[in-house]
Amino acid sequence: MAKSKKRYVCQACGSVSHRWQGQCPDCAEWNTLVEEAPATVFSQKHDLSSGGRAIAFEPLDAPGETLTRRTTGLAEFDRALGGGLVPGSAILMGGDPGIGKSTLLLQAGAKIAKAGSETVYVSGEEAAGQVRLRASRLGLADAPIRLAAATSVRDILTTLNGMPPPALLVIDSIQTMHSDTIEGAPGTVSQVRGCAFELIRYAKENGVALVLVGHVTKDGTIAGPRVLEHMVDVVMSFEGERNHQYRILRSLKNRFGPVDEIGVFAMAGQGLDEVANPSMLFLSSRDEPMAGSAVFPALEGTRPVLIEVQALIVRLQSGATPRRAVVGWDNGRLAMLLAVLEARCGLNFSSAEVYLNVAGGYRLTDPAADLAVGAALVSALADRPLPAKSVWFGEVSLAGEVRPVAHSALRLRESAKLGFDCGFGPVEDKSAPAGSSAFRYSGIRQLANLVDQVMATT
Repeated sequence: MAKSKKRYVCQACGSVSHRWQGQCPDCAEWNTLVEEAPATVFSQKHDLSSGGRAIAFEPLDAPGETLTRRTTGLAEFDRALGGGLVPGSAILMGGDPGIGKSTLLLQAGAKIAKAGSETVYVSGEEAAGQVRLRASRLGLADAPIRLAAATSVRDILTTLNGMPPPALLVIDSIQTMHSDTIEGAPGTVSQVRGCAFELIRYAKENGVALVLVGHVTKDGTIAGPRVLEHMVDVVMSFEGERNHQYRILRSLKNRFGPVDEIGVFAMAGQGLDEVANPSMLFLSSRDEPMAGSAVFPALEGTRPVLIEVQALIVRLQSGATPRRAVVGWDNGRLAMLLAVLEARCGLNFSSAEVYLNVAGGYRLTDPAADLAVGAALVSALADRPLPAKSVWFGEVSLAGEVRPVAHSALRLRESAKLGFDCGFGPVEDKSAPAGSSAFRYSGIRQLANLVDQVMATT
């Protein structure tokens, strides 16, 4: 019998190597290769074309059971899910440590349990007494949740198979689960993949909504094999800054609803509170406009959110090296926009420090924020405030053109609803309805027209 070769699996990306290395050759992470049991090697070729059972094919329009979504009792959670929990769905929720994942799921599970549906909460990181202590602090001690502290998937599935299937099953977290049929410590690639497969299979066969809590790496991605994100139906990210009270639940993948939909929460003493109007979190309450401030109507899924972009320009003495500092936006995109402003508009930022901040700790990824950032930079450089109650949106090309963006009408309607009376954006979107007869829209074709607009403001 041939001697089995050693097998080293990267705990970050799942790649396999036959010798240990300090750095993974695929993902370049250090000290992530761990020896695991070798894969089964067949000594002869097996024919898989016979011996199985025949499967039945169905047409797309075949009548079947209609799946009814189940509300979690938290409107923002339901919104991020696309309308609620789908029976038999598997949800993977990731987020930084201490961001509030367990708190959110405990609150949602308590509401579902109080509504008369069975809820099971299995904690692999905390003892049952610790979870009860947090529930008492949140005012949820009377919720009829079935609570257990366990890490063995065999014990969990044996217990679940001996009772009626619950409406919601929470596993906190999947990295702590362990299967005795797989070699390796909890959290390894093989253990995470195998345990998730068994739990997802149980959820699919019994119509249980399964939520798996996942750890994240230092760069913000969910720890474990990438295949875990392909196995589940929904991937959600719970985001936020430690020094800010707001939290954003973002849908990164959703087989049953829109992607990039968000739910907004605020961390309070009694847990997480829903935020019905998230725009008010990210807008300042001052009455007078200030130089270097522009309001951008961002779009998160189907929800428009108004964000304040702040810029500060500081002139330096000759010979000093200027600094560029960005919070909440891409540093490379700021460098590109500064280059366009210098090359196409004749503005000089080379002898000035540039500071850019997205208010409220929000992170912008929408390319339509280019015009709002450009307006804030020009306003700060000229020390002139932008028109009061104005919003700015549009993508800027390297030629200095303002390109059209998606869902302009939705952005403008939300702006008008919140009291803004004028908007600036691409010329092609000039006819977009704003939802208010008093709302004025001005199209900007070139970035140079933005400079003229700011300089003309008194």
